[in-house]
Amino acid sequence: MMNREEALALAERGVDELLAALDQGKSERLREYLAFQARFHRYSFNNCLLIALQKPDATFVAGFQRWKELNRFVRKGEKGILILAPLVKRSKRDEETRREEDKPTTKVVGFRAAYVFDVSQTEGEELPEMSVILGDPGGLPDSLRQLIARNGVELRYEASLGGALGVSEGGRIAVLQDLTPAEEFAVLAHELAHELLHRTERRKETTKTIRELEAEAVAFVVCRSAGLESLERSSDYIQLYQGDKELFLASLNHIQRVAAQIVDGLIELSGSEPHGTVAADTGQVVR
Repeated sequence: MMNREEALALAERGVDELLAALDQGKSERLREYLAFQARFHRYSFNNCLLIALQKPDATFVAGFQRWKELNRFVRKGEKGILILAPLVKRSKRDEETRREEDKPTTKVVGFRAAYVFDVSQTEGEELPEMSVILGDPGGLPDSLRQLIARNGVELRYEASLGGALGVSEGGRIAVLQDLTPAEEFAVLAHELAHELLHRTERRKETTKTIRELEAEAVAFVVCRSAGLESLERSSDYIQLYQGDKELFLASLNHIQRVAAQIVDGLIELSGSEPHGTVAADTGQVVR
């Protein structure tokens, strides 16, 4: 059984191997991890990396007690999959300044080793049908349009966008008319990603190429989560890494955060909730 330090070292090696692959022009490795993120969208990139390194065929993981709640039990002798779970500290405002309606807040003060198990390592009652966004593909764009409106972004459709399929304008999104439902969904996800990722002060810290690739990566994760194949430009993902490891990890953190925000919003709008999320994982990138 690994401890926290060994898990951090394993994740670090995984990142280094990914960077080495990108240095060699092999961007499909990053695409593989983005696809893995689509399966575990509420986990941080590093926790997805840890799960993939320890059990690459994992499909649905949960902690020991969570499996018991689902009337399934981890088989004797099965090896747990280590992730890093946050240590959360409750805090309150100073009593003299705290308003009556203020609620206690929480703060992550560190991380500890925690173990999850894949469904293939358990036995017991059949699981309820897995919660998925997919149903009628034609209904996916409608859910995403609702989510766009919920984020205070205006949406319009145009007969021509100068060769573009969609445009993010800061508080407004324009999409080309007459796209197929799958195309429309991918374009809407891409442009909403721009609105959530790049209409902040961070815009000044990124290039146009990085912004496009981050939005495309978010759309890839969202589409794969919905059971759709997105437009893939995997060879271009190499450009997310420009020799700066910290900037690359920061970019992956933002991609994970916004993809999870969109997928969670779509799940909420579909009226279903995934039952395998480990509450201990905050979705933060652990370093």
